Amino acid sequence: MQQLSKLQMDSADQAFPPPRASSESARPKPTKRGAGGAFEQTTTAFDPEDQKHCKGHTADLRAPAPLAPPRESCVRGNPGPVGLLAFGMTTVMLMFIETSWSDKLFLPTVIAYAAFYGGLGQFVAGLLELLKGNTFAGTAFISYGAFWMGWFMLEFLSKIDHSLPVSLTGKTLWCALWGILTAGFFVVTLRKNFGLMFIFSTLTVTFFLLAGGVYNPNSQKAAGYVGFACGSSAIYTALAMLYQDELGITLPGIGPVHFI
Repeated sequence: MQQLSKLQMDSADQAFPPPRASSESARPKPTKRGAGGAFEQTTTAFDPEDQKHCKGHTADLRAPAPLAPPRESCVRGNPGPVGLLAFGMTTVMLMFIETSWSDKLFLPTVIAYAAFYGGLGQFVAGLLELLKGNTFAGTAFISYGAFWMGWFMLEFLSKIDHSLPVSLTGKTLWCALWGILTAGFFVVTLRKNFGLMFIFSTLTVTFFLLAGGVYNPNSQKAAGYVGFACGSSAIYTALAMLYQDELGITLPGIGPVHFI
């Protein structure tokens, strides 16, 4: 009897086999996302059987994707010396007149160089600095390049039409506004070098002296001397950068500083 009942149970198992777990239910389910939502990385157990269902993918799914190589700048040289020389040379030429070392007959020469060297040359140097990723240098060069081109246009228009009205209050505020902007640039130089710190600090003083020089000739002449020191320091810093890049010679004043 026992053998007969055993045979009946075996035949029943063969006729009605137990249900097998489907491949979908057998696979491990991903863990629940946390508070990061869709941006939080989740971990899921890897099933080798899943790789068989991926058509056209034979690589290991766990392998990270290769990182894209960094893009190189299209600017190969250093535009810094060009911008500093364009600024410094033009500033020194103008200060020859402000200090009375030269008469007013030299002004047309300064106007011409302000348009192309101090203006356009410095503006192009600023664009190249931005392409290299140097935000501060690009912003400063483009700003002062545009300043010189604007100064050229003002002087050119005043030479053509001598009846153009001049607002003394507006000129004072104009110089003071550029002094405030330059003071803001000076803060950034506290993490650059002593050369740039001296350039932007003396340029700030020059603009405020020019603002006072609208009403006081002594302030105007003092602006000429301080501006001459500013332009000369820009020429020195440009040559120091050039010597470092081309000759490997490091002159004083261009080493990095970190005051803030």
